[in-house]
Amino acid sequence: MRIIICGAGRVGTGIARRLAAENNAVTMVDQSKELVRSVTDRLDVRGVVGNGAYPETLAEAGAREADMLIAVTYSDEVNMVACQVAHSLFNVPTKIARLRASGYLDPQYSDLFSRDHLPIDVIISPEREVSEAIMQRMATPGAFETKSFVDGAVLAVGVKLKEDCPILNSPLRQVAELFPHLKITIVAINRDGRIWRVHADDQLYAGDAIYFIADRNDVARALDIMGQAERQARRVIIVGGGNIGLHVATGLEKISATKIRLIERDRARAERIAEDLERTIVLQGDGLDRALLREAGVEETETVVAVTNNDQVNILACVVAKREGARRAMALINEQDYGPISEAVGVDRFVDPRSTTISTILQHIRRGRIKGVFSLYDGEAELIDAIALETSPLVNKPLSEAELPEGVMIGAIYRDGKVSMPNSETVIKPGDRVVLMALKDYVKDVEQMFRVSIDYF
Repeated sequence: MRIIICGAGRVGTGIARRLAAENNAVTMVDQSKELVRSVTDRLDVRGVVGNGAYPETLAEAGAREADMLIAVTYSDEVNMVACQVAHSLFNVPTKIARLRASGYLDPQYSDLFSRDHLPIDVIISPEREVSEAIMQRMATPGAFETKSFVDGAVLAVGVKLKEDCPILNSPLRQVAELFPHLKITIVAINRDGRIWRVHADDQLYAGDAIYFIADRNDVARALDIMGQAERQARRVIIVGGGNIGLHVATGLEKISATKIRLIERDRARAERIAEDLERTIVLQGDGLDRALLREAGVEETETVVAVTNNDQVNILACVVAKREGARRAMALINEQDYGPISEAVGVDRFVDPRSTTISTILQHIRRGRIKGVFSLYDGEAELIDAIALETSPLVNKPLSEAELPEGVMIGAIYRDGKVSMPNSETVIKPGDRVVLMALKDYVKDVEQMFRVSIDYF
């Protein structure tokens, strides 16, 4: 595909790296010569210096031949105008824009982005997506990653196994035999930095990070079996009252039993969000202040979530909170290299906004009937939710005869409102939703399996 990316910040660069690695023709547009030079020096992409909303800039970037425009500058307005220009002057088929201001995202104004007004095909709201990711992880505190598919009916869960995990050192075949009614499929193992598709004879060891796909109703029991049963937090402290902090607090307020404290440094912002929130107690001050954390009840808090716009503050706030008695801590981390550092100093979970945004974009880049995508380990593998069509080579035959590629494993099938786990005799029917894991070298094979062929029409 020929793709133009407007905005060479962290998100834009991360998207460019991923798409260029998949042999797409990528052009990066930014007003900063230094940023464009940095990206073109490191990645196999073309660079154009200029404003992505200007027609002459998009023309120079190749908009006339482009298949997609992705506008992720820091300005919502530039992103919107870039999509409008790409549509009106260059007829670019797919336009994706990042919008951060909540006013643009109000449902009552949804018609604004129709084809007759501002023709944006996909709107990305990093703050809302990150907030949802945080809420999902808080709902399954024993997991380091949780992603929902099929409208929440199926969950993909990442768990790091500890020494006391009861299913260690046993072939996965035996684990399945011990729990025949448990609707989960372990699909991938990451051991010492290497990720692979599981096989029936694989054994699990302490320190392994595994991913399993499950019926959402069986996730809690699965975590219990893996020694990761932890109660959902009833007392939460949020450090940072920006858009993400506000979204998380709003979501938690819907859980009636949750007691929420939010710490915001800026007085005016603290007063403003205090008016927007109903049950959250907002404290004005520094999230690194031990006295303030004690005032917020940190010693009785199950989870502290640090979501300021400063990675270092988020990490330190988590460390300080845990030393003051918080049971768990989660940090928002924008800088990729800080993830492992945060874990090394005791942060239990971290959320990478770039990863969530890239996963959303990949969903619209993947060919075939792909409904959802989630990228694992900076693109080493993907979790994919797809619809099986009549023309798919997977349908109307047992999976043992379907000749699945080596790097692909089906985790769950959703049909007629029910989730089932596959085995060698399972037959996929047209219209089934299939949730699977694919290693990066096999994603193209998955696209082919779920593509719409001419025979479909």
